[in-house]
Amino acid sequence: MNLANILKQAQQVQKKLQDAKADLSATEITAETGNGAVKVVIDGSAKFKSIKLSKQAINPENPSSVDDDTVEMLEDLISSAMKKATEEANQKMQDKLKGIVPPGVNIPGLF
Repeated sequence: MNLANILKQAQQVQKKLQDAKADLSATEITAETGNGAVKVVIDGSAKFKSIKLSKQAINPENPSSVDDDTVEMLEDLISSAMKKATEEANQKMQDKLKGIVPPGVNIPGLF
């Protein structure tokens, strides 16, 4: 096998990886617990998208005592914390891997 064929195959693999990553990013996965009391949505790359809480999840003894603003505020606070934690984890991974991966080497999905 000559070098041109190897490079061509590597480019085809990289393109397929990029396409798969794009497909996964466009996919949404929803999981729920507590009979729907808590619903979380992530994309196919495991990136957090959103959370929905029921009033019963907040106050199971008296859900009617929980107003919509409280539910929305808690959803926003949890969403912000999840997104911040994800961003920090990604940054730490990139910082750690920069010392391992040689400069100029692009590994799809890594950075």
